[in-house]
Amino acid sequence: DGNGDGDRNRDGNGDGVFPRRALSRRPEEPVLLAELKPGRPQQSDWKSSCETWSVAFSPDGAWFAWSQGHCIVKLIPWPLEEAELGCKTLDRKSHGSKAEARSRGGAKEKTLECGQIVWGLAFSSWPAADAADLDGTCALGLSCLILATGLNDGQIKVWEVQTGHLLFSLLGHQDVVRDLSFAPNGSLILVSASRDKTLRVWDLSRDGRQVQVLAGHVQWVYCCSISPDCSMLCSAAGEKSALLWSMRSYTLIRRLEGHQSSVVSCDFSPDSALLVTASYDACVIMWDPYTGEQLRTLRHVPLHSVLDYSSDVHTSSLRSVCFSPEGLYLATVADDRLLRIWALELRSPIAFAPMTNGLCCMYFPHGGFIATGTRDGHVQFWTAPRVLSSLKHLCRKALRTFLTTYQVLALPIPRKLKEFLTYRTF
Repeated sequence: DGNGDGDRNRDGNGDGVFPRRALSRRPEEPVLLAELKPGRPQQSDWKSSCETWSVAFSPDGAWFAWSQGHCIVKLIPWPLEEAELGCKTLDRKSHGSKAEARSRGGAKEKTLECGQIVWGLAFSSWPAADAADLDGTCALGLSCLILATGLNDGQIKVWEVQTGHLLFSLLGHQDVVRDLSFAPNGSLILVSASRDKTLRVWDLSRDGRQVQVLAGHVQWVYCCSISPDCSMLCSAAGEKSALLWSMRSYTLIRRLEGHQSSVVSCDFSPDSALLVTASYDACVIMWDPYTGEQLRTLRHVPLHSVLDYSSDVHTSSLRSVCFSPEGLYLATVADDRLLRIWALELRSPIAFAPMTNGLCCMYFPHGGFIATGTRDGHVQFWTAPRVLSSLKHLCRKALRTFLTTYQVLALPIPRKLKEFLTYRTF
């Protein structure tokens, strides 16, 4: 249908969720809050590309970055205005000034003209102590927010969000920079994944110096994810195995083998104790990154009988997987036109929403929302289940933030407790 709304005509309300008969069975189906569509670009060159390959929220949740295609990144203050959240489709003109002029709380929407197709996005804070070194682009003595953009020609451009100034152009990759990941500890270490089959490590605190080149993949690298404790890096390429690297020595720890087709997406849980990988084989595998053990496989079973879609949809190839910020849910986007929400302890999805041509998904850092990007250049915002974590889970998360699986297994505690703390029982 090309509009990303799936069933918008099925129950007459155009909100892109299931018919009411399905809603009665599943009260927590994601609801489409808003859909942003790029305005018509001035350039019609096919090389400009319209796909939204990447979306990102800033760590503090104050900004949303949208690679809307046509070499443009939109920086949008979050939350969206109430009027926008009630509106299902919003045209963002690539070269108009109307949206640019709007200001809310001192934050203005910005347009970054990257000059190349944008594939990867990643936010990081620039520590206050070093902010004065950025040639006056940050307020004196205050920390600021930066955005890295991975481009079609192998460049990585790093921007200061508040001013829209270009801070760095990082050169080294020989092909598309497909994904980017900043170390969550604010160290300004940036990892990039490229179609040149390498990952590169950059240190922005040292003028963007290239620290390391990680070689080991034999196919295009699609995805990279740094663990929240900054000890590990996972990378996924067009191969059946994902690679796990040490962020301390930049050496290969192990290959994670278990998928039957290309692994295309990966993400760590907030406590670094779990790793998920998604593959074209229609499966998500949940791993213990410390031991390499497969803990669970989530299979994407077609739901055509429920959705009554035409029979030309045959594939459930996965595009993206991400953890929720409290670590109790996963979101996946697949080629069978579904956004799925999974609870950690269950083997079947707890909720679905129809979406067309999905490419990526990202949770809002404080929970409650999921952003998805599509092949049409659109971005959609969905409600996500809100949950109050149990005291058991909070204790497990707190312990696993600083204890490895091996350290937990060495504790003088009952076996059942060890199994819970290592996610052998959910």
